[in-house]
Amino acid sequence: MDLKVDHSSPVPLHLQVEKLLRDLIDHPNYTNGAFLPKEVELSKLLGVSRNTVRQATNKLEYEGLIFRKKGVGTKVAKREISTNLGEWHSFTQEMNSKGIPFRNLELEVEWVIVSERISNFLNVDPGAKVLKLSRLKGTEEPLVYFESYFQPRIGLTGNEDFSRPLYDILEQEYHSIPAISKENIKAGLAGSMAKKLKTKENDPILIRERYVSDPGNRPLEYNIGFYRSDMFTYTIEIRR
Repeated sequence: MDLKVDHSSPVPLHLQVEKLLRDLIDHPNYTNGAFLPKEVELSKLLGVSRNTVRQATNKLEYEGLIFRKKGVGTKVAKREISTNLGEWHSFTQEMNSKGIPFRNLELEVEWVIVSERISNFLNVDPGAKVLKLSRLKGTEEPLVYFESYFQPRIGLTGNEDFSRPLYDILEQEYHSIPAISKENIKAGLAGSMAKKLKTKENDPILIRERYVSDPGNRPLEYNIGFYRSDMFTYTIEIRR
């Protein structure tokens, strides 16, 4: 496979490298377990900086397409289910459409410095502050606790009326359309979430990470939700 980028193109180099890597990981050699080229090798081959290559590989790793092991190398990950949402609803809207009277039990807005993992997905500088929205949702008792972190490009100030559906605010006030959701879903223990969810520390919960992007695949929101598994089942419908 011919690996090269167009240095005269208006398309940013990291996006060109990302496209090359997406094509590369579909090659039979790599889907069958071969190691991908090292970052230093790719940077020399393509004539770009290692940071440019790392920005592209970080994106693929957070999407679950590759995995890296320090001192060993990078391989193609086993494919997980990823859905493009043709119709987007907020969680509250979805529950209300099912006849479940959902509401915010707690809501907090603050500006925070995020972890390297989140800053890499949102494509912000390490140490930069981003808006964090925390919401505890339920009926008479809590069901799920959400934390959302937003790309500053959106323009959120923190003074918005977050009692409204979140994605209505993004679309109607900031013209930022959530179009793609890539999710990681796993089981865990309530631990530090036990008090908020009114459960025991060793009770099982469902943990769902959501990486939300606009139609151009630019990051908008990193969201993590902690669900009470005794009250909630996460269902995905897939059609051919």
